[in-house]
Amino acid sequence: MISLNNVTLMRGNQTLFEDANLTLRGGQRTGIIGRNGAGKTSLFKALGQEIPIEQGSIKLPNGLRTSTMSQETPGSNRNALEFVIDADTAYRRLEQALKDAEAEDDHNALAQLHGDLENIDGYNISNRAEQLLSGLGFSKAQFHNPISSFSGGWRVRLNLAAALMCPSELLMLDEPTNHLDLEATVWLEQWLQRYQGTLLIISHDRSFLDAVIGHVISFEGGNLVAYTGNYSAFEKLRAERLALQAAMIAKQQKRRDEIEDFVRRFRAKASKATQAQSRLKELNRMQEIAPAHIDSPFRFHFPKLDQLPNFLMQVEALTIGFDAPLVQKINLAIRSETRIGLLGFNGSGKSTLLKVLAQQLEPLAGDITRAKKLKIGYYAQHQVDELNQQSTPFELIQKLDPKASAQEVRNYLGGFDFRGDRINEKIGIFSGGEKARLALAKVVRSEPNLLLMDEPTNHLDLEMVHALTVALQEYEGALIIVSHDRHLLSNTVDEFYSIHQGVFAEFKGDLKDYEKWISKQQTPGQDNPASSNAGCPEQKLDKKQQRQQAAAIREQKAPLRKREKQLERDIDRLNAELGKIEALLADSALYDDENKAKLTKALQQQGDLKTELAKTEEAWLEVLEQLGA
Repeated sequence: MISLNNVTLMRGNQTLFEDANLTLRGGQRTGIIGRNGAGKTSLFKALGQEIPIEQGSIKLPNGLRTSTMSQETPGSNRNALEFVIDADTAYRRLEQALKDAEAEDDHNALAQLHGDLENIDGYNISNRAEQLLSGLGFSKAQFHNPISSFSGGWRVRLNLAAALMCPSELLMLDEPTNHLDLEATVWLEQWLQRYQGTLLIISHDRSFLDAVIGHVISFEGGNLVAYTGNYSAFEKLRAERLALQAAMIAKQQKRRDEIEDFVRRFRAKASKATQAQSRLKELNRMQEIAPAHIDSPFRFHFPKLDQLPNFLMQVEALTIGFDAPLVQKINLAIRSETRIGLLGFNGSGKSTLLKVLAQQLEPLAGDITRAKKLKIGYYAQHQVDELNQQSTPFELIQKLDPKASAQEVRNYLGGFDFRGDRINEKIGIFSGGEKARLALAKVVRSEPNLLLMDEPTNHLDLEMVHALTVALQEYEGALIIVSHDRHLLSNTVDEFYSIHQGVFAEFKGDLKDYEKWISKQQTPGQDNPASSNAGCPEQKLDKKQQRQQAAAIREQKAPLRKREKQLERDIDRLNAELGKIEALLADSALYDDENKAKLTKALQQQGDLKTELAKTEEAWLEVLEQLGA
């Protein structure tokens, strides 16, 4: 058991939390939640006895083995495999002791050491290290490459592999999914679900947290507040607490209206039953937890678009790559309503495709036809590095929009939580999270009608990821996004495309289907996951047969389409009635004692309407499934 007793922790002159009391039981799996700069990493350092506390005490079990993910990896000639094995210091000590005993021909010592090595599974250590590296996306060819040959993102993966390799009863991981693709994130999720020790995780990936934690510690008002449940449960509990604050009612209603408007817009466009069902459930859940984010410092919107052509880009027979083709025969029509999540293993060509579409890289072959009024907003993983480090946030936005007044620039930057003197400080001194927010602010201000986003949530905290999700829901233009954040994808895209073994194709399913495919660990030569009919040749039909078949299908589905339209009208009517009731409930006068009967009646009507709406939406989804069959 780990306990914090009346602990106060400071960073410089800033108090991170004061008189905090906390108990972590053995085997507990906990997510650490708080905004950038709240003190999450400092808490890890205090638990690891790397920094002192101002008052109180931290009690750890005697002999507790702790593993922490390092944030820095200096370049060296040590190869990746040996670097990961080095993390098991007990193995390295036994390895050296064996060499010494062999040199001294000490048979008794050798017998004892071989037994010790067996006890720590030392004979299997290379295999275990290789499995960690493979799971995190390293190829066998990279196992013996020197650390100095890897980029910063890959060194982060090496640090993660080393932290997992180190035997521990307490594992502390700080943003472990940064620089991971979706496939590696799912693998890590499964690994952590099998971990037997106490787990502490700082992460901005809510889907990842939901899958691996059962408790939350939240930085709130200078204290540490403990919640039971995963991240979604935490949101609901916090939402319920904040919802009791009368001053929040108007803000909550405004957010509900925004989400309901997005649900209506999505429903009108829904064409695939699986995606419709997944999206509607996500959005309804988001509506329930909206109050949990009312006090977020982040609030921004993509501008209303004056220029949004129906057709934005046509891609035909495109081949992308560098010295050799990565992906061939890419065909894609990008229209104003296009919202695509791009899936694929690391190195498959996802980032390369976005670079080609953004004209940052020349294609090897094929044609791209662009609309005259196309305006691309491209957010790349390296976007942060391209910011002028000597500039200030104010200068960055003012240069992008010279006509904006100084107050408009200040208001805009405030939505990204750059306020007061911070807007005039040099970008070079900002943290990675702050730079990521600035890079995002730059893209949003450019007023794009096609957004190309490559892992936009890296370095962002959970509140900022939530704000980005909301902004993308409201965004009017087309979107193609690569992200390991499944919650972001589920709430912002309508369809998925996958790149696998050089083939670009639509993925016919949702993210749960993709996770199932990943878990099967398919090997080269197996079917492309992008086709639900892989391996089943389609029967060739002549044109007359095709017309007859299409007519028969239309006739068969006519009653279903009529039912679909009726249900959509019922849903719109129920939403309108519910909106009136909730507007009434937002009136603080209704909560006066003399209006108790009216309040009770309104709450009853609200409950009845929500129940009827849920049943109607379920019926609508069933019809969509039948239409899509």
